[in-house]
Amino acid sequence: MFDSFLSKKISEIKDAGLLRTLCCSESAPSAKIKINGRELINFSSNNYLDLAGNKEITNAAIKTIEKYGFAATSSRLVSGNIDIHEELESKLSDFKNKQAALIFPSGYQTNVGVISALMSTEQESCIIMDKLNHASLWDGAKLSGKRIFVYEHCDMNSLEKTLKRTYEYKFKLAITESVFSMDGDFTPLKDFAQLCQKYNAVSMVDEAHSTGVFGKEGKGFAEMLGVSKQIDITIGTLSKAFAVQGGFVCGSQKLRNFLINKCRAFIYTTAVSPAICAAALKSLEIVKNSDKKRQHLHTISALLKNKLTNLDFNTTNSKSQIIPIITGNIENTEKLSLNLLKNGIYIPAIKPPTVPKNQARIRISLTAGHTLQDIEKFLKIL
Repeated sequence: MFDSFLSKKISEIKDAGLLRTLCCSESAPSAKIKINGRELINFSSNNYLDLAGNKEITNAAIKTIEKYGFAATSSRLVSGNIDIHEELESKLSDFKNKQAALIFPSGYQTNVGVISALMSTEQESCIIMDKLNHASLWDGAKLSGKRIFVYEHCDMNSLEKTLKRTYEYKFKLAITESVFSMDGDFTPLKDFAQLCQKYNAVSMVDEAHSTGVFGKEGKGFAEMLGVSKQIDITIGTLSKAFAVQGGFVCGSQKLRNFLINKCRAFIYTTAVSPAICAAALKSLEIVKNSDKKRQHLHTISALLKNKLTNLDFNTTNSKSQIIPIITGNIENTEKLSLNLLKNGIYIPAIKPPTVPKNQARIRISLTAGHTLQDIEKFLKIL
């Protein structure tokens, strides 16, 4: 009975052209990967600074395993809190110009946990969301059970109108990404921060795709614009530019204390592996000294964006290392992805519900490991 139910649901997904399958890589997720014995140029990884497989990071993890073992084996409120957790949090809070930080096993868990914890504080509370915020932010908002107000993507006039509508709520949480994961465009963070302060809303910014890539020492887009201190809550990830695993939240010491006591995603999960913390500490050290890699990444991103625009491809308003090519039609997107694959380029099709209906695309994600020759080969095949 259950299998019949699942078969029916899978058939429905397939008939809609939305069936997803796993593709198995046989190598590290660097600029080139091996799939089914073939070496392919990989334009789908968030390994922005090309640190996946870095020997210094690997060795740091190995040394820590020898000292602590691999697993923390318990939640941090029981017996899983180790000195290396607090060392990493201290370094991350300094990096993000905040008083304190708290780490989680994943970025998804961070967003869902932080939002749901904050929304448990007041009955008369609401969330203000950019229309194209990441799924993890939307899931946290929906699971909170609170009223959600939506403003048009990166539109500060729409945000202000929305904030005005929330005047009756005692607690307001406004959430955006700094660099959007599917469009590669920027939020006007100065305006966002100013509007949140004007209308007494707590500001929360997910810097998953800007940390390591933008700002002095890779501190992120908020630092680059000089508004880090105006943002109340900063979310980050260790699994993209840092090429490790996990997520983190930065803010005041009071925010950290509150989350330790009220965030179920922190309280009821086993602590992050000490080996991951050691890898993240070494990666943070490397990221801060990777200006040449960042400059190369910005150079090839601007080059590819300009060439695609000149070829009349729809790349939206991308200004970062994430460059979408909008095809709209699911079937055409899959055909494009498959033809690129046949010619040695790996870029999976991105389909709804990850992106809005009629906004199917291939999402080019550049890294510091890509060369000008990789870019030229891609353009030639495209």
